[in-house]
Formats: sequence, structure tokens, C-alpha cells
Amino acid sequence: MMQSEHPSIFQPNPSPLRLTFLVFSGASVMCVASAIDPLRAANRVVGSKLFDWTIVSADGKPPLTTAGLPIAVEGSFQGDAETDLLVIIGGFGTRLQATPALLAALRRTVRLAKAICGVEAGAWLLGIAGLLEGRAATTHWEDLEDFAARFPGCNVRPDRYVIDGPILTAGGASPVFDLMLHLIRSRLGMAVALDVASVFIYDQARAATDAQPLVSLGRLDGYDARIAQAIRLMESRIDRPLTIGAIAKRAGVTTRTLEKTFTKAIGETPGAYYLRLRLNAARRLVLDTVEPMADIAARTGFSSAAAFSRAFSRSFGKPPVQMRRGLPVPAAQAAKG
Repeated sequence: MMQSEHPSIFQPNPSPLRLTFLVFSGASVMCVASAIDPLRAANRVVGSKLFDWTIVSADGKPPLTTAGLPIAVEGSFQGDAETDLLVIIGGFGTRLQATPALLAALRRTVRLAKAICGVEAGAWLLGIAGLLEGRAATTHWEDLEDFAARFPGCNVRPDRYVIDGPILTAGGASPVFDLMLHLIRSRLGMAVALDVASVFIYDQARAATDAQPLVSLGRLDGYDARIAQAIRLMESRIDRPLTIGAIAKRAGVTTRTLEKTFTKAIGETPGAYYLRLRLNAARRLVLDTVEPMADIAARTGFSSAAAFSRAFSRSFGKPPVQMRRGLPVPAAQAAKG
């Protein structure tokens, strides 16, 4: 584990903090920006380089974010550079990149750094490296169930971000922004943190321990409460889909009323939304796990692997096997689409 003599980085301290950002392909560009840009703004606010960082990748090549934007890096991650805080920013497929060499480099960093942070899927690498045993941690809400099953010795929380001694984890872009504001506030004071938040017109309205909201719910405060109830029912039954009639009954409305209200508020029928919800869950499993396609089909409520593959292809333009392998769409299929 990490050296116990290191003082917490979350204490008043005007001396420079050295950070290493390890970014993986498949990460969100928003996660990268939310982790780094608050520190850049803090340096500007105080007029001094109090946060000094290096960006690296596992292989030294620019990682490609989900937006298609590459991130410039200064080299490959070796785990032997002096740093106070290592921040691992991961996304689709990151958990599959836990090579023995990478895990060894992470363990070397643990002996040198004051703290180590996993952002979104970056938390998976901390767990695979054995750093979450007996610790509390979080990851993106979509992965919480699988994460808890994979790391039973970890106290998995649905919080926005979790600080457990030298181990930090954040659920995504907005939570890591909150975490960096907390770091700035802890080291440099509330006034600097408020100035940084003002740079981004950012209103931190949630605490670290607030549960991560389900993305599909969005901000439904202005909508009929029965729509939110219907969506929660859908999300709780991805593997065993309910009929729209059953959902309407549980929401206390007729099927026709639910369909009219849902379509007006969300822009699509409840059936189309439910299918898209299941297919998005399937896509995450295709890209981020090595589960067999038949198991993914069952986990997302399809009667067979063939039915799953057809629905997946219609939605994403290529079969799930092809997407997992990263193969291009065949010319004939592209012409049809």
C-alpha cells in the first residue's frame, strides 16, 4: 500500500503539487478537461504554478478520446517519475488494458506518490492492481454493480467522489471537477476555489457523498413525475423488460396516456426509449468487457443472441462482434445505412 508517512494532499499548503495524468483511449474529453482545467485556472488566479502536471499514456502514443480528439502526451507511463498525485482517467475498454507491465508501474507509483486517483473507469485499474482492498471507492454509476462484484473487498459507494486516505475515486466529468475544486479549496482556500468556479461559471450544488444521478433521468424536475417513475422502472428491469402496459399500470396511468405524455416530454415513445436504454447498456458491455455475446444478450433482455445482434446492428450500424474487434463497417452495409 501507499507510504503512510505522506501527509494528506488535502491540507493548506501553498507549495507546488506535482501531478501525473495517465489518460487512456476511450476516455471522455470532458473527464480530461474537468480534471486538468480547474488546476490551470487556479494557477492563473494565484499567478503562480502551484499545480504542475505531466500527461502520459500507457504506450506513449496520444490517446484518442470518445469525441475523436487525441490528447497530447509527454511520453509513456513508467511509474518511476516523482509525482505527488497520479490521476488515471479511463473510459471504454480501460479495464481490459491492465497488462502486467502497467500494473507493475502502478504499484511502483504507489510507493512514491502521496495519493492516487481513478476517474471513471480508471478506478478499475486501481482495483485490479489490488489497491482498493479494504478501501471505499466509486466509479461511474453504469458500472457500479459489476465493479462491486469484481472487487468484493472494496466498499463500493454510489457517491460522486470518494476520498479514502491516499486513494481517490471519481464517477465522471462533473464529479472530478468537484474533486479538483475540493483539492484547490483545501490547499489554497475558499476564495481561490470560488474564483476558479467563477472562471467556468460553475455552481457546485452537490456534495461528494450525493449519489450519482442516473444519466437517463437527466433533469426531470419539470416533467410529470410518472415519466420519471416509468424510466426508473425501465432502468431497474434491463435484463427482464416489462411491457409498456405493465409500466403504465405501475405508474398509475393508462398505456395511451403514458405514451402520449412520454412522447411529448422525451421526444420518443416509451418502447423506443426502453429499447435504446437496453442497447446502450449492451454497447457498454460489448466495448468494456469480454463477456460472451450470448451473456450480454441475456443481461440486456434479448431472447437470443441473434435477436440481440440484429437490434444492435440496426442501432449502431455494425454487429456487436465487429464493434468489439474495432472493425470498420463493410462497404455493402455502409451503403445500406
